[in-house]
Amino acid sequence: MLSDDELERYARHIVLREVGGAGQMKLRGARGVVVGAGGIGVPVLQYLAAAGIGALTIIDDDVVGASNLQRQVLYGIGDIGTQKALLATRRLFDINPYVAVTPVTERLDGGNADALLEGHDVILDGSDSFATRLAVADAAYRLHIPLVSAAIGQFHGQIGTWTGWLKDQPCYRCYVGDAFDADDCDTCAEDGVLGAMTGLIGSFAALEAIRALVGFGDSAAGKLHVVDGLTPSMRTIRMPKDPGCSTCGTPDNS
Repeated sequence: MLSDDELERYARHIVLREVGGAGQMKLRGARGVVVGAGGIGVPVLQYLAAAGIGALTIIDDDVVGASNLQRQVLYGIGDIGTQKALLATRRLFDINPYVAVTPVTERLDGGNADALLEGHDVILDGSDSFATRLAVADAAYRLHIPLVSAAIGQFHGQIGTWTGWLKDQPCYRCYVGDAFDADDCDTCAEDGVLGAMTGLIGSFAALEAIRALVGFGDSAAGKLHVVDGLTPSMRTIRMPKDPGCSTCGTPDNS
């Protein structure tokens, strides 16, 4: 049962018909993992912790740099050179001490992805490496864990929820294919990024992770939301399952 303090803390959730006490209890019993504690990962972590998710794992091997401070608002100038996962763990305790946070300061790759991600109820990928994204997506498919993948560049962002092990549902590779497996894609260091866009996309991704756990509204699985901060505008694309997909395009997708 929720304590009196938790009932007061989550009161604005509980009065929502689509969430209620039952939905808050689902959050409290859930385990989420966030890959990347940077521009996207920071608002994801803040909002998932504030929402009352029971446990969070933070996977990031990077340290805070001065150029991060323009958008990664969980960190300050005194944090430069410190591990992001460790810092985020301490800051999230200040936001919500009821959340059990586990920092992982090793780099996720194809060799350790399954071990790091298994046992979670939702995966949120906000990493800035395409090779990491593919490793996360392939592991999510193997482990049958919903994946919310968010990406950003300059003034644009995109968010998708992927459950490709289910019949007629696409996986992440149905969208991106196999053309860019190498870790050589463009980064925000090369192209730039508007700081506020990371907050927008990260908050949207947190919403989709909470949706996946609680189950309110329409399902977001197989939908890609594309946000243009210049226009500004957003469009949603229903992604089909690719029968030739190297990950999920097999005769038995059940």
